Amino acid sequence: MATDKASNQILEWHKKKSQETSPATTSHGAPLITKDASLTVGLRGPILLHDIAYVDEMAHFDRERIPERVVHAKGAGAFGYFEVTHDISKYTAAKVFDQVGKKTPVAVRFSTVGGESGSADTVRDPRGFSVKFYTEDGNWDLVGNNTPIFFIRDPILFPNFIHTQKRNPATHLKDANMFWDFITLRPETTHQITYMFSDRGIPDGYRHMNGYGSHTFKLVNADSKSIYCKFHFKTDQGVKNLDVDKAARLASSDPDYAIRDLYNAIANNNYPSWTLHIQVMTHEQAKNSKLNPFDVTKTWPHSDYPLIQVGKMVLNRNPENYFAEVEQIAFCPANMIPGIEPSMDKMLLGRMFSYSDTQRYRLGPNYLQIPVNCPYKVRNYQRDGFMAIDNQKGAPNYHPNSFGGPTNDARAKSLAPPFDLSGDVQRFDTGDEDNFSQAGTLYRNVLDEAAKERLASNLAGSIKDAVEFIQQRAVKNFTQVDADLGKRLTEKLSLYKRANL
Repeated sequence: MATDKASNQILEWHKKKSQETSPATTSHGAPLITKDASLTVGLRGPILLHDIAYVDEMAHFDRERIPERVVHAKGAGAFGYFEVTHDISKYTAAKVFDQVGKKTPVAVRFSTVGGESGSADTVRDPRGFSVKFYTEDGNWDLVGNNTPIFFIRDPILFPNFIHTQKRNPATHLKDANMFWDFITLRPETTHQITYMFSDRGIPDGYRHMNGYGSHTFKLVNADSKSIYCKFHFKTDQGVKNLDVDKAARLASSDPDYAIRDLYNAIANNNYPSWTLHIQVMTHEQAKNSKLNPFDVTKTWPHSDYPLIQVGKMVLNRNPENYFAEVEQIAFCPANMIPGIEPSMDKMLLGRMFSYSDTQRYRLGPNYLQIPVNCPYKVRNYQRDGFMAIDNQKGAPNYHPNSFGGPTNDARAKSLAPPFDLSGDVQRFDTGDEDNFSQAGTLYRNVLDEAAKERLASNLAGSIKDAVEFIQQRAVKNFTQVDADLGKRLTEKLSLYKRANL
């Protein structure tokens, strides 16, 4: 018999609940005469349509599933707090950071990206790392990944990119030709692919990986002065990854490994934590930077923009109900609070529309009224729609009006200073902008000899399933990362070819 907390959750619940048995009811609260039998004409007769208990049961069952997320479908969630440990008020007036020692409740969802809800936790894939801060100025969602970069830099490519991560619409199978065709045709993916096929491509659960806001944001201080910023959550448990063989075994023996690991750690009071840091860049530095500071396929060098410690996030509560608190939690990068603003990062701006749009599709127009998503206070003129829980009583639902209601906030206005924009309006394809230098730095300066060999093996093990002309294009791209990587990749692909002769 399994002895871990996750496997015995129902037993733990039974120990805590009252032993008194209460009557079962319909969804409108009426007590049921018999829970275990439908209403029939005689012992063997047909079921009657006016069996309201049966209709109630089945009508709800038929609607129990909501659409799963298009990406990040499978994940784990937990709750805790963020505590400020260092003063960054000179950079931002956001209330979440306004005094050392302040604690803000948080909800976090970790996830895989490409797989469906029932897929394995130990696949080679980025991991989602999304944090919802419940602040007195509203909810702030920092929606990122376990890598500081992303595959593409223009959001119009995102649906096409995700299609290549999903199943071939004709065969309903994962397709190496689709994947590597897109990757090699859009070489800005090379930096992220190098990360993903390195050891960090398969984290050892969710507790042993870092999290990043990935995008460039803008911070605004009390004097209405702004600065650009990146967010980094560094795991206090230390980075740990799974080797390929162990990951494959776990995919078969325990496909929910990461969810189980997080649940058991918290249930055993072994609360995971992360230290939040920021990098900052002035507008002048951004203007003179050789790299595009708003390009999410690149990192800011720590030597030029060092990490500044901010605080600590601790997760100390498991969800009481997965569907209510994890499946229905809804994140959106557009959910920012005064003192934190978007930058000109194209991918960030594209996600600010996409995420709220998909949540309205999944959960309905009032998804922000679901308790796990609901801010402390909402004052607006939105009413009605599916599942409208809070219609704000008798308050007017139009603005302006003569009877009172929410209006402009002077503080929020001061924390959203105007900024200049200029340029020709056209569609700029940025696919040829320096796509290999940072991946080359990662390969030469970060990976040791053994890690380089594993990277080449992991890449070859995936690329071998694509047709030869796509393989050749992949080798060409990775040779531009580093000639040594291209050589290793060529040799390993040749071994696969000889083995298949």
